[in-house]
Amino acid sequence: MIKVGLTGGIGSGKSTVVKLIRFLGYPVYVADIEAKNIIHSDETVRQGIIELLGEKAYNSDGYNVKYVAQKVFSNKSLLEGLNAIVHPAVHSHFNAWCELNKDKKIVFQEAAILFENGSYTKFDKTILVTASKQERVARVMRRDDLSEAEVNARMSKQWEDTEKLPLADYNVKCDGEHLVIPQVLEIIKQIQWDC
Repeated sequence: MIKVGLTGGIGSGKSTVVKLIRFLGYPVYVADIEAKNIIHSDETVRQGIIELLGEKAYNSDGYNVKYVAQKVFSNKSLLEGLNAIVHPAVHSHFNAWCELNKDKKIVFQEAAILFENGSYTKFDKTILVTASKQERVARVMRRDDLSEAEVNARMSKQWEDTEKLPLADYNVKCDGEHLVIPQVLEIIKQIQWDC
C-alpha cells in the first residue's frame, strides 16, 4: 500500500482535489474531520484535553470549540499540548483505517499541517495543493464569511508555500489558471511508477 499525504494552506483547493481523488476511486482520510470525531468520541482524548484545558473544554453540547480556540491560539504551549493529545490518536486511527483499506494500492490522507507538524515523513509521497495568496484569501472570505484580517490571521499560523514546496513530492496548482484534473491524473500515474 502506498500512503500519500495531501496538504495545502487554507483556501488552497485541498477539498477540490480530495473530491477528485475520491471520484477516481481512491480512499481519502480527512484528518481534520476524523480529529473532530475522535475529540468527541474517544474518552482517553477527552480526559487528556480536560486535564490540559479544564472542565470548560467540554460542555453539554460536547467539545467546546470556542473556549478551546481562545485558550490555545494565544498560548503556544497549550496548542502544542493539545496537538500532543490529538495527533497520536489521529495517527493510530489512520493506521486502523489503512488496515480496513488494505486491498487498495494507494490511500491518501488530507491534513492541513502535514509539513508543520513533521508528519509528512510518515508518508511514501506528499502532494502540496497551492494557489496564490490573493486567491486563497478571496476563497476563504467567501466560504467562511470572514474579513480579510481574520483570514490573514489564520494563514499566519501555517507555513508559506515557499517553505512547503521543497518538502513536497508533487504540486497541484489549484489557482484557476491550471486544469486540476490532468495534474491529479499525472501525479497518480507518477506515484504508481515511483513506488
